[in-house]
Amino acid sequence: MVTHDVINQPPPIAGTNAWRSDPLMMQAGERFSEPVRKELDAIGRFVRNPEALDLARLANAELPQLRTHDRYGNRIDLVEYHPAYHALMRRSATNGLHASIWENGQAEAGQRHQVRAARFYLTAQLECGHLCPLTMTSAALAALMADTALFRRWAPRVATRKYDHANKPVAQKAGITIGMGMTEKQGGTDVRANTTRAEPVEGRVYRLSGHKWFLSAPMSDAFLVLAQAQEGLSCFLVPRLLDDDRGNGLRFQRLKDKLGNRSNASSEVEFDGTVGELVGEPGSGLRTIMDMVTLTRLDCALGSAGIMRASLAEAVHHARHRHVFGKPLFEQPLMLRVLADMALDVAAATALTMRLARAFDEAADNRGEAAFARVMTPVVKYWVCKLAPAITYEAMECLGGNGYVEEAPLGRLYREAPVNAIWEGSGNVMALDVLRVLGRNASLFDDVLAMIGADLGDKGATTLEVLAAAARVCETDEGSARILTEQLALAAAAAELRRMGAGRVADAFMETRLAGQWRATYGMLDARHDAAAILDVLYPEAS
Repeated sequence: MVTHDVINQPPPIAGTNAWRSDPLMMQAGERFSEPVRKELDAIGRFVRNPEALDLARLANAELPQLRTHDRYGNRIDLVEYHPAYHALMRRSATNGLHASIWENGQAEAGQRHQVRAARFYLTAQLECGHLCPLTMTSAALAALMADTALFRRWAPRVATRKYDHANKPVAQKAGITIGMGMTEKQGGTDVRANTTRAEPVEGRVYRLSGHKWFLSAPMSDAFLVLAQAQEGLSCFLVPRLLDDDRGNGLRFQRLKDKLGNRSNASSEVEFDGTVGELVGEPGSGLRTIMDMVTLTRLDCALGSAGIMRASLAEAVHHARHRHVFGKPLFEQPLMLRVLADMALDVAAATALTMRLARAFDEAADNRGEAAFARVMTPVVKYWVCKLAPAITYEAMECLGGNGYVEEAPLGRLYREAPVNAIWEGSGNVMALDVLRVLGRNASLFDDVLAMIGADLGDKGATTLEVLAAAARVCETDEGSARILTEQLALAAAAAELRRMGAGRVADAFMETRLAGQWRATYGMLDARHDAAAILDVLYPEAS
């Protein structure tokens, strides 16, 4: 029927390449080895592959299901996932997202965090829920380094680049994942309020009893769990199954009905005589998990940057092919400036997260990079994660009603966007962490300001004055911590764009973000900035 002819709709973005169509990320990867760049090219093709996009859809439409008992009434505590979820996990494990920073391959030597960051950023553009257990597994090894014997036993089981979802004890599996259980009803951020108890059995083995409000990725093979020992809050490694194939007393109560991140199950759990092995020293649970938390915060920023890139890529693609009032939507001045304004933030977020990954790689040998990693991890996590919901919503609006229906990925991306700002420390927690550094070791703060100033060049003097003033205010006014944190993020993002030689993109970001003007919505670029050129540089025609 003539009335059913489809006209004025964009062609599918599927079949293009997320790596090749991202010049900024490709520039960041110029220092990578040829094998790594080829791998990133393959990932870029995969995340835009029609079959992969359908896997992402199915993994979020066919939700995990909890089975507490079998047909005979036996307790089994299993969470079942759709095969699409397992397919995504298998591919990402093969790509090393759960373990590559712990490997010794020469292709990534000296750049392990940056290479993994690029992989993670690209994969987040496809589907973020399955990345949560991979993030926790990678980061958990940092906590296990507090116990050399534990690390030597568990790290090889993780670093196989194999995904094995069989319900078997750890010793029988080809590859494993590690989740975590920190949060209880009465204490979210305040984990010291946890009441789960740990009673010693023999040596470093304890039995745990209590309740966790969130047990992340409940089908993981083991979990890092915080519990109160006699000496205080301590960290334990808890296998889900014992060596003899029996359950380890983890009684799943229910799965959380989450706004987004739906492909990834989160559960409530009761510990009933659960066996756990002490990690680190008794009473030092928080100190033991801090290296883990630092790594997960980097992944939060990377995931948010990927979500924003995917959302805006959809919007730009739509605008280039959709005609409104006689010409492409991309040529309508208001739409053009909205897209370009968003593109500046997405570019800055991408550049800043990759800059943080570089600091992680170089911190061991460079005092300045160590300072950057310590000061800027909460800053980057704060700012990048808070950008994502606004960017994703605005991209959805660019598609209009087509973006609001579930056939487009924007709805799923929008539901996913808030979680990274909440998980592993909310915005206020991140801002307070910045104040903690400022109060305990101001020299680290000074080192970071010097690095930002050097990259900003002669345009940075006023920015450094603003940052120094904001820091002075925070010394007596804790409530102003968010102001300092955001200003640090904006300055560091601008500095990295300039260091990368981003030209008009860096100039436009600095003039619009560092000038102190109030910006409530996107689309505030004026005619001095060539919006079309900015988009053509950052979002070339999909290839």
